[in-house]
Amino acid sequence: MNESRKDIPRSWEHPDVQQYERTIALKIPGYPLLYNMLDRLLSVHLEAHHTANILIVGAGGGQELVTLGAHESWSFTGIDPSKAMLEIARNRMAAAGLGARVTLHQCDLHNLAYGNPYDAATCMLVLHFLKGKEQKLQLLREIASRMQAGAPFFAAAIQGDIRTEAWSLQMKAWKTHMLDNGITLEGWDQFDSSIGVTSHPIPADEIEALLLEAGFTGVNRYFTSYLIEGWFAIKKAGAGQ
Repeated sequence: MNESRKDIPRSWEHPDVQQYERTIALKIPGYPLLYNMLDRLLSVHLEAHHTANILIVGAGGGQELVTLGAHESWSFTGIDPSKAMLEIARNRMAAAGLGARVTLHQCDLHNLAYGNPYDAATCMLVLHFLKGKEQKLQLLREIASRMQAGAPFFAAAIQGDIRTEAWSLQMKAWKTHMLDNGITLEGWDQFDSSIGVTSHPIPADEIEALLLEAGFTGVNRYFTSYLIEGWFAIKKAGAGQ
């Protein structure tokens, strides 16, 4: 990893986060597909529901909202600790006319009041920002505790063992993708330098084990793009209560 820049990484409240919506799709190959597949899988699972209330953990940026918001019978509760990222989400909500069906909270999940259990939940591109398996497990348990039994859960995260050659090769290839798609070398260096500092990936088998321990079953991967993987699971009956 590049450790030469002391100003990297930056806070989620840094003005540069306003570029997130534009740059994230340039960084992640298949970024729209990640959310399109989430939408299709969730639609199949909720097809018997006349209405559904969905929890979105890490709602800043708004991609889940604008993707899933096309289902007019679905409503959403979104949380994110970043004021700047939630502002992006609010702007996208307004443009899509979703305001009446979305409630946003600037907080961590454990600060969100309990209400009726959710019919589904998502946690996209969030888990790798939590340091250590215990923090990741705690968040997954919090999510499970707020879901109905049998409800679907979707997560996506950077995963892998940063000590391995496989990680190094994937990162080198990912770098060429980003640079070829208009991400600056400074932008790559910022991302590269964040690994192990503000981003804390773990191997895929450990993510699967955490999902099972947190109270989910039927865990499977539905998306892979370099070191990012998307996961689908079901809330077990009696788990996370």
